Amino acid sequence: LGLPLLGGARRALRGPSPAAGREAAATRAGPCGPRRRGYGGMGAVGSGFRPSRVAVVVKTTRYEFEQQRYRYAGLSEEDLKQLLALKGSNYAGLLERHRIHTKNVEHVVDSLRNERIEVRLVKRREYNEETVRWADAIISAGGDGTMLLAASKVFDKFKPVIGVNTDPERSEGHLCLPVRYTHSFPEALQKLYRGEFRWQWRQRIRLYLEGTGINPTPVDLHEQQLSQEQHSRAHINERFQDQRSDISGPHLLPVRALNEVFIGESLSSRYAVCSVLFRENFKSCKPSFKFSLHRASYYEISVDDGPWEKQKSSGLNVCTGTGSKAWSYNINKVTHQAVEEILRIAKKHGSLNMPLNTELIQKVTNDYNESLLYSPEEPKMFFSIREPIVNRVFSSSRQRGFSSKVCVRSRCWDACMVVDGGTSFEFNDGAIASIMIDTEDALCTVLLEE
Repeated sequence: LGLPLLGGARRALRGPSPAAGREAAATRAGPCGPRRRGYGGMGAVGSGFRPSRVAVVVKTTRYEFEQQRYRYAGLSEEDLKQLLALKGSNYAGLLERHRIHTKNVEHVVDSLRNERIEVRLVKRREYNEETVRWADAIISAGGDGTMLLAASKVFDKFKPVIGVNTDPERSEGHLCLPVRYTHSFPEALQKLYRGEFRWQWRQRIRLYLEGTGINPTPVDLHEQQLSQEQHSRAHINERFQDQRSDISGPHLLPVRALNEVFIGESLSSRYAVCSVLFRENFKSCKPSFKFSLHRASYYEISVDDGPWEKQKSSGLNVCTGTGSKAWSYNINKVTHQAVEEILRIAKKHGSLNMPLNTELIQKVTNDYNESLLYSPEEPKMFFSIREPIVNRVFSSSRQRGFSSKVCVRSRCWDACMVVDGGTSFEFNDGAIASIMIDTEDALCTVLLEE
């Protein structure tokens, strides 16, 4: 399926063709073969991108989520209002945010239809591969989470995914268009038509799973929340039970991670029961006390085909350049307080001869934290071992770093491998994951000229 990469945007991304004849042929046919229907007016040099069919993927608001969560109970709006109040949630506030989101979605849809673009509006449960095939472009209407959902089903490198932040006051929207286009989406469309943008190829992570007893069946964590199933039960799928032992070779999972992959035990803590025997007046009583124990994730890791290291930690995070601004950044960033204390110790040992002041501490802090970020288009990953346990058995020679390939062998009992916080795979003892980037998996997004 071809995406029309034309005019200045095409030249900026693909560079000059070695042969003018081949470039002309590619322009007529599209970068991936014969062009599909519906891109009328796109063949002229210097023109932009004008889709004929657009799928708009709409987020589920918190108000809608609460409605769906209790739909089987047959609650009225007043019942829902009282239930939310008992949980400390503001019903009126949730309803107001829902209305703001809905109004902004309508603005996007109306803007598209005013340009005679065919629109298909879909929710999470309705969004599938058929919708992706139908559309020339995908627009996510929500926040970063909705953008991750929209991207999750797009495997065509030349199909653009564009994010619109429908509630800028409550959502950061790093992956979306600048917030001013939330209320002026026709302006964004005109820039696309005129070619006032460039394509941005966001690299994504692919996953191979192999080993004994693996289960390549994905679990939608959003649906799991709605059904209120426990994680261990959610991974049970009778249709695949008989296939588990047969799958041992490398199996390419049907997902690509735009932000990150996280591996760890499903429950970071578990309840333990301690019984104590008391004797009082020659009568025995045996009260029980419940307390929480930390459950570490036990696994082996190999970076860039290096030696295997045993690890115990709170889990492993592997991110892309896109994800380097997300969870990975918050795992690894340092605070002003930590930097100040380290510099004071260095000064105490005579290793620092400059005066300590707020400006220096802030500069060192910012420089380190900025070193954790890199371009979404760079085909490399950044791994982070969260809270590693270090002793004579377990080592942590590299707690974090850039890599092109990470392999993990699970030694966990109830672990999962979570992709972009939305899709989970069982990852228990004997399973091996190979995590890497293939440039063919890149996601096509846009950067508008400002």
